[in-house]
Amino acid sequence: MTNLFLAITWNVDPVLFDFGFIKIHYYSLMWILAFVMGWYVMKKIMEIDRVDIKLLDPLFLYAFLGVIIGARLGELFYNFDHYLAKDWNVALLEIFLPIQENPDSSTLFGLLQGYEFSGFRGLASHGAALGFLLTAYLFNRKYLKRNLLWLLDRVAITVPLGGAAIRVGNFINSEIVGKQTDLPWAVKFVQQSSGYGEVVARHPAQLYEAICYVLIFFVIWHIYRKTNKKYQQGYIFGLFFVLLWCVRFFVEFFKEDQGDEFVAEALNIGLNNGQILSIPFILFGLIVMITSKNRMYKQEN
Repeated sequence: MTNLFLAITWNVDPVLFDFGFIKIHYYSLMWILAFVMGWYVMKKIMEIDRVDIKLLDPLFLYAFLGVIIGARLGELFYNFDHYLAKDWNVALLEIFLPIQENPDSSTLFGLLQGYEFSGFRGLASHGAALGFLLTAYLFNRKYLKRNLLWLLDRVAITVPLGGAAIRVGNFINSEIVGKQTDLPWAVKFVQQSSGYGEVVARHPAQLYEAICYVLIFFVIWHIYRKTNKKYQQGYIFGLFFVLLWCVRFFVEFFKEDQGDEFVAEALNIGLNNGQILSIPFILFGLIVMITSKNRMYKQEN
């Protein structure tokens, strides 16, 4: 039986400011914080590696577009039925714009009737990863013109801090909640979705993941600054993939299932969508990391 006396009650409104025509969510601010932290870490890396700082702004733009578009498309794996039930034009608007249907509202200063500004609340990390890989390739081909793994090794260092910020945003939103538990640090998410059932004490799985991501950042930052592994093309990138998606895989055991589990139901192997989608990323990371010893950069003097 859940120990309700020890559970922490979480009842924070996910909307920080409501101006009527637009709402500012904590979650949106966490995404902004993620990119700001990534910008500063990448700036430091470019200074260390003596790369033209002017490339930082276009890299930021490519990364932003790749992550946001990829994350929204990846959300289809979790809410496929939701979008399938809508007209195709409505579904596209909700996927690519931070809005949702509401017959009694309008947004964009009245230009869109029947919609309200909701912010991007459904952003799938698997889709974000694939979206960034594509835009990183395009950026490298146009601007950097180096081995793509050089760029991926360095950008990988910035990602865990951003991931931690976003999971804190999920916690504030009372979404991606954990399973029921009687642990003393359990949390009662008063504003959780009704789809999760009764409001009971749950694992703060979002914070488990956020803490692990911060630890991953320090591990790969140490490897980049203090070891020669950064001269192996793809080692840091591969290690990042292995660590991040292993964390995602194991934390899923403490989470409630998210949205439509049609991938998990189709395979029926006792894992959920998040775990199944993480496995290819872990294997890919292992291959890149193991084979990196055959790809060496020229070491700096």
